[in-house]
Amino acid sequence: MAGLVLLRALRTHHSLRLAVAPGRSPASQSDLPPLSCALSPAWRSPPAREMQLCSALCAGHNKWSKVRHIKGPKDEARSRIFTKLGLMIRLAVKEGGPNPNLNSNLAQLVEQCRSKNMPKATIEGAIKSAEKAKPASHHMFEARGPGGCCLLIEVLTDNSTRTTQEVKRLLNNNGGMLSEGAHHNFSRRGLVVVPGQNVTVERALELAIEAGAEDVQQTEDEEEKPILQFVCNMTDLKKVRTSLEELGMEIASAGLAFVPCNHSSLNQDQLDAASTLIEALNDFPDVVHVWDNIQADS
Repeated sequence: MAGLVLLRALRTHHSLRLAVAPGRSPASQSDLPPLSCALSPAWRSPPAREMQLCSALCAGHNKWSKVRHIKGPKDEARSRIFTKLGLMIRLAVKEGGPNPNLNSNLAQLVEQCRSKNMPKATIEGAIKSAEKAKPASHHMFEARGPGGCCLLIEVLTDNSTRTTQEVKRLLNNNGGMLSEGAHHNFSRRGLVVVPGQNVTVERALELAIEAGAEDVQQTEDEEEKPILQFVCNMTDLKKVRTSLEELGMEIASAGLAFVPCNHSSLNQDQLDAASTLIEALNDFPDVVHVWDNIQADS
């Protein structure tokens, strides 16, 4: 019955809370430590919140997903993706070791690399170089961009002073600034990504319900291919991934992500400015990922 109600709500583009199964209570998470405008260690567990199951074809979110991706040649986009995946591998090896059999995060990244057609030799080289790399620290910057949008800038650096100065410069030159409190607009969740070709809105919602996900969103990847993002509690990540595989879905990636709790609605000029800022940040080699809470005006 709950699924039918949600399906009807989805067709009329209204948000509905996904009911928790009887006997099951939402998992609690510890509060985030306070962060300063300066370089701060990345946190691990944000406050718990109730997710909303919204229309997977939310016009604002889908429009922004098309604006923010790289507009350059595909080979440049491919090179950037490989560079960022290499950084993520380095971070995973730093935190859990170089053996994918003993490091689930690294194993998921290896699968993600394969899904992006990264050569096996390149993957193995990235793992070996991560072992030999000089010590680096993992940090998160909180910032605001054009139109008041919130950004979390994840970095891996062996020179904190250099990274802080460069991030500040990029923000100041592109309409942004460091800002305390931006993290309150995000929640750390599990995120399972599958290809979205030929999957209807109704079927996407059915899959979310059957797999035990809290939310499903339809957007596009860096190569402008449709994807489905299934959001879940961090502790449910493995279960949701396994359930989706059993339902016949191909897993493109699975891991932890910062999912917006609140969105910033931007007009076209602000979207263009935000896209320029995020692209400039992503061009900085120390940046692993830029998380945003942007939604385009419908």
